[in-house]
Amino acid sequence: MINVRNLRTFQRFARMCAGRTGQLLNLSSLANDCGITHNTANAWISLLEASYIVHLLPPHHQNFNKRMVKTPKLYFLDTGLAAWLLGIQSYEQLITHVQKGPLFETWVVSELLKTRYNAGKTSNLYFWRDRSGHEVDLIIDHGTSLSALEIKSGQTINKDYFRGWNSGTSWLVKPPDSHGWFMAATIDKYAQMSLFCPGMNLTLNRS
Repeated sequence: MINVRNLRTFQRFARMCAGRTGQLLNLSSLANDCGITHNTANAWISLLEASYIVHLLPPHHQNFNKRMVKTPKLYFLDTGLAAWLLGIQSYEQLITHVQKGPLFETWVVSELLKTRYNAGKTSNLYFWRDRSGHEVDLIIDHGTSLSALEIKSGQTINKDYFRGWNSGTSWLVKPPDSHGWFMAATIDKYAQMSLFCPGMNLTLNRS
């Protein structure tokens, strides 16, 4: 295991990673903002990944070209830890926080990953994004077919939510049994959020 000599700097690095959950991993930006070298940032990300604190979600490997983004996305596997590192202390603070959307996306991705891991399977999750910013949040590769998921948190559905689908899914739906899912969060007065995805019922209750 890597020897972390400056615990305070490492803690700041972890908080900065929490602020970037659900985003493309930019090691140069992380290193500069944290005041460490690129090699140190790379080593610390590897440490967090090996400790199952973060997961680096790779882009889907099919039809790579110069317009496709090849950088992984960073996700925390424990959404509660990410929220704590961001200083979120209450439900009321969470629902108005600027990171509410990325944290919801992080929760969905982490739950799907944990389901795979608990079944003794490796991850089959990817994302798709081009350099123009068109993106499909999550792609599930079933081997012979693909599922595309768009994950959003909001009180209303915005047509911009489907911008990535219009640009990115033309090649995804080539297999005849491929399909797409739209996953949204609506929170009722009891702070209960019920979500549905292929083969899984995800329910989050406020404690």
